[in-house]
Amino acid sequence: METKQRTDQRAQQQTAAERRRRELLEAADRVVLRDGPGASMNAIAAEAGITKPILYRHFGDKGGLYAALAKRHTDALLASLRAALDAPAERRERVEATLDTYLTAIEARPQVYRFLMHPAEGAPVEAGFDVGRHSAPLLRRMGEELAEVIEERVDLGPGSQQLARVWGHGIVGMMHAAGDWWLGERPCSRAELVRGLADLLWGRLAAAGDKAGGPGF
Repeated sequence: METKQRTDQRAQQQTAAERRRRELLEAADRVVLRDGPGASMNAIAAEAGITKPILYRHFGDKGGLYAALAKRHTDALLASLRAALDAPAERRERVEATLDTYLTAIEARPQVYRFLMHPAEGAPVEAGFDVGRHSAPLLRRMGEELAEVIEERVDLGPGSQQLARVWGHGIVGMMHAAGDWWLGERPCSRAELVRGLADLLWGRLAAAGDKAGGPGF
């Protein structure tokens, strides 16, 4: 009985800690939406109604908080991209829908995007926060996720796994660079950018068949 009580108490404590962590991330989100890359640990602690040492206890430092926010937003973005790839439509339409999903996400929350991808712009220097070390893995994770999708869906012939990784990271790099430029300068409409990027991708992707036994693309 005593063992079960201890187990129940630990489960309750874990649930409470997870709930508190989620509340702190939501507070951090609100500050990031307001301040973008200028979001500081002080401002986030104030928004959450706690002291900075308590915030450090949950996340360690700004790098830990950044990593938690990055996972939260990247998980949501990847789910949206997979939904676009799974939509019942022709391949070209799904390619355009996937590109548009990414661009819509960064357009809808530009401050969040800048916090994640350009965290040094206008931000106070805080100990333990290395911009490149924290932002580069986001793009690598997206590249690997897209590579898996390509590998399971498209018949690329010999060396397909390696080529899928080349394509996955190349496409993510293209989306990121083009989206970053577009978000900053707005030289054209989102629809025009989507069509232009889809045209660039369309060559061999249009010619490749679906992988046998895969979900199709």
